[in-house]
Amino acid sequence: MDTFYRSDELNIYCGDCVKVMSEMPSELIDLTVTSPPYGNLRNYNGYSFDFVAVAQELYRLTKQGGVVVWIIGDRVVDGSETGISFQQALFFKEVGFKLHDTMIYEKLNGMPLNHNRYEQKSEYMFVLVKGSLTVFNGLREPCVGAGKVNTGGARVGIASRQERDANFGGWGYGKPIKQDKLRSNVWKYYTGNGHSTTDRGVFSSHPAVFPEALAQDHILSWSREGDAVFDPMCGSGTTLKMALLNHRKAIGVDISEEYCALSAVRCLRALSEKSKGVK
Repeated sequence: MDTFYRSDELNIYCGDCVKVMSEMPSELIDLTVTSPPYGNLRNYNGYSFDFVAVAQELYRLTKQGGVVVWIIGDRVVDGSETGISFQQALFFKEVGFKLHDTMIYEKLNGMPLNHNRYEQKSEYMFVLVKGSLTVFNGLREPCVGAGKVNTGGARVGIASRQERDANFGGWGYGKPIKQDKLRSNVWKYYTGNGHSTTDRGVFSSHPAVFPEALAQDHILSWSREGDAVFDPMCGSGTTLKMALLNHRKAIGVDISEEYCALSAVRCLRALSEKSKGVK
């Protein structure tokens, strides 16, 4: 394999991802977070990929209990969505993965389009597990009304307090509302320049930079510090950068030398700023 950059923390390989992965040892990776070029929706320097071979190699490379997060959307052709996203999810199951969760990535500022369907602001995030899940660090969010007493006032049709106690005692009626709760599987992010990242020059170099916060949230959810985080089509290097900033080892592959260089620059700049305490 052609090593573009190598250190104890970061390895970037330039080449066809299937060939590079085939030269890696089995069960090397704890977590993969990737958003492949899909459905010809964008031009990734003219490159495409062999999905079947990628899925098979990802299964071989993933440790028992490890996770692959596959972020993908569908293209509309002749008035119909292709359904490629679900076809790929089902193939991952054929390969041996369990489909642990079908999550939604919602773009809060998605680009308005003129067409005869509702605005397309979401993509799928398939969470795939090899064997039994090893790590889940559930992210939490504040509860509405945290600290207030649950009065059950929204439950109409209950004639007396006694009836409310009998019917809704198990719902927390009369008790303080918790400070936080587990997040849902619909994650919402602002996207685009200044939102997905504040790194300079990234959007002029790559057509699809997904939010750093999205990559970080998956990395925190499905891995531990010191784990190996992988992106077989690392593109602009978002997964690698956020893995490093969260004390994981980062391994990336891309067939485009331009994208490998972009990934390396972003990662090394982030590590330099982190060491200096720059936020």
